Amino acid sequence: MQTTPLPANGIPDPLGLSAEWRDRFARSFFCYAFAIIFIWFGALKLFGVSPAYELVTRTFYFLSPKFVMLLLGGWELATGCLFLFPRLRGLALILMFLQIPGTFLPLVIVPELCFVKAPWILTTNGEFILKNLLMIGGGLLIGGSLKTNVKPVSPVRIRT
Repeated sequence: MQTTPLPANGIPDPLGLSAEWRDRFARSFFCYAFAIIFIWFGALKLFGVSPAYELVTRTFYFLSPKFVMLLLGGWELATGCLFLFPRLRGLALILMFLQIPGTFLPLVIVPELCFVKAPWILTTNGEFILKNLLMIGGGLLIGGSLKTNVKPVSPVRIRT
């Protein structure tokens, strides 16, 4: 009877897929999932039908609601489109990481929209916001795999 050796972590892979393939698949999946999410949510904001309208406009109460929704909708749409192209994913990540901190602002600015009872019982808005932690993790996963065109600097040799 021939047995298949276990991987280093001791857990057999029932599908027989290589770790490299699973890693590549996960990164691609995240990129296309981000594209769908950002394009969809951005389009909803641009067309004025976003369920996040109240949350966004009350968070940025000092700006015109129409301006905020157009700016954020355009930003998200652009971010999503950039995720579709492998060479532009670094730029997509920059746009995403510039936007993500703002998604947590409602927890502080309009907590009544985020908590039934602070800090543990969340509203649907609060849950929606906390799920952005997964987006940060996915972005870090993608960012860690981006290739750079920077060549390593050779050490300088000083002759004596």
